[in-house]
Amino acid sequence: MIWNTFLLALRAIRRNLLRSFLTILGIVIGVSAVVTMVTLGDGATKAVSDQISSLGTNLLTVRPGQRLAGFGFLGAPNFKLVDVEALKSQINGINVVAPTANRSVTVISGANNWSTSITGSTIDYFVAGNWKLADGRYFNESEEHAGKAVCVIGETVRRELFGKQNPIGGEIRVKQFSCEVIGLLASKGQSAMGSDQDDTIVMPIRTVQRRLTGNTDVRALMVSVKDGVSTDKVKKQVEQLMRERRRLADSEDNNFTVFDTRQIAETLTGTIKVMTTLLGAVAAVSLLVGGIGIMNIMLVSVTERTREIGIRLAIGALEREVLLQFLIEAVVLSAFGGLVGIAFAVVASMGLAYLMQVPFLFNPGINLLAFLFAAAIGVIFGFFPARRAASLNPIDALRHE
Repeated sequence: MIWNTFLLALRAIRRNLLRSFLTILGIVIGVSAVVTMVTLGDGATKAVSDQISSLGTNLLTVRPGQRLAGFGFLGAPNFKLVDVEALKSQINGINVVAPTANRSVTVISGANNWSTSITGSTIDYFVAGNWKLADGRYFNESEEHAGKAVCVIGETVRRELFGKQNPIGGEIRVKQFSCEVIGLLASKGQSAMGSDQDDTIVMPIRTVQRRLTGNTDVRALMVSVKDGVSTDKVKKQVEQLMRERRRLADSEDNNFTVFDTRQIAETLTGTIKVMTTLLGAVAAVSLLVGGIGIMNIMLVSVTERTREIGIRLAIGALEREVLLQFLIEAVVLSAFGGLVGIAFAVVASMGLAYLMQVPFLFNPGINLLAFLFAAAIGVIFGFFPARRAASLNPIDALRHE
């Protein structure tokens, strides 16, 4: 009986293909909007997580100054290289500590020049920052202690200064001195904050201090925590040690800030998930609009087919069979709209993910949920028209013109 009722419902839908398509349009738009929003949200979350991970795993960054409304704590003293040794020797669970000193300069190679940022650090910088080599080598400890004019460059600097040429062994001019390129960093792309991580040059920190900054200040400390060790615990120990070394009284606030990249990642991904949920909820409203459209069209269909309903009832059809027929029509319409919406959402998500440069992550759960919700819309909004058709009086229905 159900199969015959299903065939009758399909036949009725096929008689008015254009009207049926317009009926399910709201469902198609609603399902595709919800699925697309959630899929892009998942991709954006994955992209942010990957970008944060590229900064370094289990990484703490210590900077002078409090993170206030401006750029920091006015007059906060910078760190020194002795602070690095103190962290290494007095705190367990630390893998490496890399001091950094930065300076923005214009570098020259042949007829090309490029404005970039130079980072002075130790060889531990490449471990803490999770940097890999595409070619060449890192500078060694002897070059680091001697303050040799050697550097490792990022992919953006290579492209702007050397074009398609191999930069290894070449020289770039920085201010008043020349620096030999000994290594090329593997590309990382944009950071979660939108900056180009490949637009960088790394030199030994003593080289930068002697030839560029003119002082022994350290602008930041990158603290890499060993796997399996709580970053929260190490963070508290770092804060306590730095307060002691900077001679801060108990009543004084920290004049430095410790950032945990894991917490930054959790904050960013949490924000993206909230926005995705909000946008998905707004898009889901169109599903309700589509359900109302199905109910209106089904009511029109009941009115148009009143005589047909009367004939079926007069020759012995049961009320539940008539109700089931119209209910199946509504469910088939909404379910088909859900399938079309999902197909459209997959294509749209792939295209938008490519344009937004985020990974496309197919989520079976949200696709199945959207389909089931679309079918449920058909049941909910199709029940009233179906009930109205089943409750018609056969005699009155046969008299209907």
